[in-house]
Amino acid sequence: MTSDFSAARIHLERAYHYLQGNDETSRAACDALDLLIEAVTEAQHRRPEAGVLEFPQSTARRTG
Repeated sequence: MTSDFSAARIHLERAYHYLQGNDETSRAACDALDLLIEAVTEAQHRRPEAGVLEFPQSTARRTG
């Protein structure tokens, strides 16, 4: 199963929007959400890792 980073980012940004209070808890939560939103955004735009193909190696050495 793969993650839906786009949907996760939308929900995190919505949570950030609802935490507009000036109290310490709201500010701390917004700081934490900033870090999460940044991590999710990076993951959303990360290129998929390229696979490495293993080629069989022959046991006989060629000379010449």
